[in-house]
Amino acid sequence: MSARSKRYTFRLDQSLFEQVEATAERLGISPADVMRNALDAWFRDEKKRSASDLRHLRVTEYIQVAMDAIIRENHPELRETLVLETDRRMKIHHILP
Repeated sequence: MSARSKRYTFRLDQSLFEQVEATAERLGISPADVMRNALDAWFRDEKKRSASDLRHLRVTEYIQVAMDAIIRENHPELRETLVLETDRRMKIHHILP
């Protein structure tokens, strides 16, 4: 560790602690190095995750707009039923109030 490094202390649950210890032993490095490597990988991949999440949201919105246009044009009588069913399923599957 360099003279410019800073100390950070945090707690891990038992399962995560054991995984860090086992990985350190298997790789022949310190638990602190396992944690540093994990944090480095997380921050390096954060931008990719953000771009992927944004793409997923954009695709989802596109599908919703397209389906709404199709339903309005071809089956306007079903739109209200579909919206109500969507709300019902959101409450069941996504635990919304």
